[in-house]
Amino acid sequence: MSIVDRPASELRKSLASGELTSVELTQACLDRIVAHDQSIGAFLRVDGERALEQAKSVDKRRAAGEKLGPLAGIPVAVKDVLCDSQAITTCASRMLAEFRPPYDSTVVARLKQADAVLLGRTNMDEFAMGGSTENSAFQPTRNPWDTTRTPGGSSGGSAAAVAARFAPLAIGTDTGGSIRQPAGLCGIVGMKPTYGRVSRYGLVAFASSLDQVGPFATTTEDAALLLEAVAGHDPRDSTSINRPTPAYTESINKPLAGLKLGIVPEHFGAGLDPEVSTAVKSAIEVYKSLGAEVKEVALPHGKYGVAAYYVIAPSEASSNLARYDGVHYGFRADQSSALADLAAERQAFVAAGNAAAADNVDSPLVRMYRSTREAGFGPEVKRRIMLGAYALSAGYYDAYYLKALKVRRLIRRDFDEAFKQVDLIVGPVTAGPAFKLGEMVDDPLAMYLVDLYTVSANLAGIPAISLPCGMTKAGLPIGLQLQGPPLEEDRLLRGARMFEAATDWHTKQPTLAGAK
Repeated sequence: MSIVDRPASELRKSLASGELTSVELTQACLDRIVAHDQSIGAFLRVDGERALEQAKSVDKRRAAGEKLGPLAGIPVAVKDVLCDSQAITTCASRMLAEFRPPYDSTVVARLKQADAVLLGRTNMDEFAMGGSTENSAFQPTRNPWDTTRTPGGSSGGSAAAVAARFAPLAIGTDTGGSIRQPAGLCGIVGMKPTYGRVSRYGLVAFASSLDQVGPFATTTEDAALLLEAVAGHDPRDSTSINRPTPAYTESINKPLAGLKLGIVPEHFGAGLDPEVSTAVKSAIEVYKSLGAEVKEVALPHGKYGVAAYYVIAPSEASSNLARYDGVHYGFRADQSSALADLAAERQAFVAAGNAAAADNVDSPLVRMYRSTREAGFGPEVKRRIMLGAYALSAGYYDAYYLKALKVRRLIRRDFDEAFKQVDLIVGPVTAGPAFKLGEMVDDPLAMYLVDLYTVSANLAGIPAISLPCGMTKAGLPIGLQLQGPPLEEDRLLRGARMFEAATDWHTKQPTLAGAK
């Protein structure tokens, strides 16, 4: 087995024993990226020089007997939406193509404190808006299992990086399924923690009441390790929950006695791919064989989840993205021709004797705002800004945004009632396996419906995890989703580990073109 094929928990032991150095591990990851990422496109930028310097520092401190962090010497890939003072942070948008943050996000700071080796920045849908990583302003990312297909999104770059074994661990963000969906489509583990469990300070916001940072890994034990390193209260984030972070890695291998699993009948209805349905139902049978009790639970308002999400999320996006105006920072459109156009436009109206029209011609400042946002944002970001601005506009706020918030409250209440009866809810992550690149680009509604099984967890603020549970006949991964009560990440991870320990789906990995 190659170094890069080993899970982070094993690599951690090898590094601690001296069997392996961080420089050797980091170089192996960098070599694999060089050999294969041209066909995958997982990374926007790889900082090999910095990574090797970090690795050398860890090796030197280890040799000197210094106390090291829990991720000491382990390479981690970071979604390009978390600020890092030592790296350009673009959010895969032209708007921030050259933006270098003046500070570290809390998650990046905690990775550094944990002595992780930061390999580089992974690709994503622009400003995290999308489900296929095709909305990146710079490049698409391809699924390592089949490069004609999407890895999912918006954290597709991070998911592909872990699936392709470019990095043993990666960080993503989940606003409506953007960790769990790509994890399911790429055959790895991906977890969305409880809203507020991980600090959002320094996370470039898409929808502030929905965004959450979480781990990607090849095993649940590795996901627990990464979550433990980045979770915890942060006074700089007003939504951060002031509760201690449990030692997830210490309890991960303790099975849950008397586990009660809930299934939602509607999750197995029309539209679910037969192969996905079979794999998920087989996974439930595995749980039964492990002693779990399975019963039906009702989430009656779940059918409104996608509609509520696509009112709330764009509304918050339209507000958050108003800051990108070409004045404060980031991209600014070239105004030299625009100013000349303005003057010519005014002169034409004056010559025609229409002084009122001349007075209504945009000012240079307004024209700069318009041209900057027109050139700086991609089509999907513009679509969501317009949707959100409409939903928040006078006369429509009550009809759309306020009503969506009420539905959100009902969705959370449904989960609260369900968790009085069961410990975890089990079901599919997506309705089908990874779809073809370009298949849904011109059909936004179809793309939005990809989030059917994932958005409710974000609306309710509960934790959820995706783990591999099967393969299609075409050799594409199938994901299983577990959802748990607020702040019960420990229960969720232990429940996921029970299935993982009884199966070998997590050991499957793609064969990359040209790999030996």
